[in-house]
This record gives sequence, structure tokens and C-alpha cells, in this order.
Amino acid sequence: MSEPQGSEGTTQRLPVIERAAEADQRGQSASAAAYGPPPVPESGTGGAQRRFWSARRIPAAVVALLLLLTAGIFLYDIAAVRAHRPPMHWRRELARQLAARPLDDTWVLVGAGVAAVLGLWLIVLAVTPGLRAVLPMHRAHPDVRAGLHRDAAAMVLRDRAMEVAGVQSARVRMRRRKADVRAVSHFRELDDVRADLDLALAEAIRGLGLSRPPALAVHVARAARKKG
Repeated sequence: MSEPQGSEGTTQRLPVIERAAEADQRGQSASAAAYGPPPVPESGTGGAQRRFWSARRIPAAVVALLLLLTAGIFLYDIAAVRAHRPPMHWRRELARQLAARPLDDTWVLVGAGVAAVLGLWLIVLAVTPGLRAVLPMHRAHPDVRAGLHRDAAAMVLRDRAMEVAGVQSARVRMRRRKADVRAVSHFRELDDVRADLDLALAEAIRGLGLSRPPALAVHVARAARKKG
């Protein structure tokens, strides 16, 4: 299925869809329905949806590589000792330093602090979902999950804001809980433009079909006059 093309030839990012193996046909129909109004959720499938979980491939690969290298070096050294060869110099030096340095030594405290920070970082990665750029959408079916990228949602709101009369330019910053819209008006009263933007963008947010619609903050300023 081809992706929709933007007004300037740019390719827009499609919603992220997770689909069970037994629901391929229904998942395809739900994907096609994403171009129109959001479908009405079935009973028991509405409400707030949880965020998507990241696979954490890069941190997992780095940790696995470090563990593999460390285990390989120690295994080689142990095998060398078992073969009646002297242990590596770095292991003898490490053992001597650990036996000689007290626990309140500066380098011991620094090493312990670094290990604690790395361990805390790994724990945070393990218990947090990640993928902050993907906004969960309503479930139209119990076995289909969909998410919309924040950049795509911001583009939709920006395009909708540009359709309001009097808006010269608009910038949208989409967050997980808030959509910050800053528009520049070159004619009409600012209060009228802001009121029309509130109505248009509120309708556009409902049309996104997000599980947790973000709060809307609209700021309208007058366009700067050119000198000379």
C-alpha cells in the first residue's frame, strides 16, 4: 500500500499499527479507515490506551556486547591459568589494587558511582515504555493497536490551522499531553482568529482518533510590518 503524498511532494508518516496474526484482514480494513474519520470503538475497546513499548535494541545490544567481551576475557584468562600459564597482568594488578585500596578511596567511590548510575539507567529503560513520539489511538477492534507519530499529528494540525482565514503562518509543537499552536495573522481581529482556530483545531484533534487527546494551547500574534 503506497503512502499518501503531501502537498509539496513529501511523504507523510502512516500510523503505527500492531496486528495479531489471526486479524490480518480486519487490520487492513482498519488501516484503510485511518484516512477517513476515526472508527467508533467496539464495546470494551474504548478508553485510554497504554503507550507502545520500545524494543530497546541499541541499549540491549551494547549491554550484551560488553557482557560478552568481559566474559570472554575472563574465560580466556581462567583457561590460561588452568593450563599452568601465569594470569594476565591486568587481572593481577586489579586484584592487588582491590586488596590494597580502602572502601573510602576516591577511585573506589567513583567506580561504584558509575556502576550505580549505569544500573539505574538500565532499570529505567526496563520499566518505562519509551516511544514517546508515538501517540496511542483508540482501538476500533480488540486485537488491533494503532499509534500516530507526533510529527504527523502536528502536520495535520498545522494544515488545519492554515485553512483558517487570516492565518499567515502557523507552528505546531505536539507533545504527549499538549498541542502548542502559534499562529501569525496578517488580517482580521486577533480574537476572531483565535476563536476560529480553537474551533478548527479542537475538531481536528477529535478527528485524529487519539486515545488521550492533548490539551490545546493557541497563541496568535500580529504579523510584523515590513520597514520601508
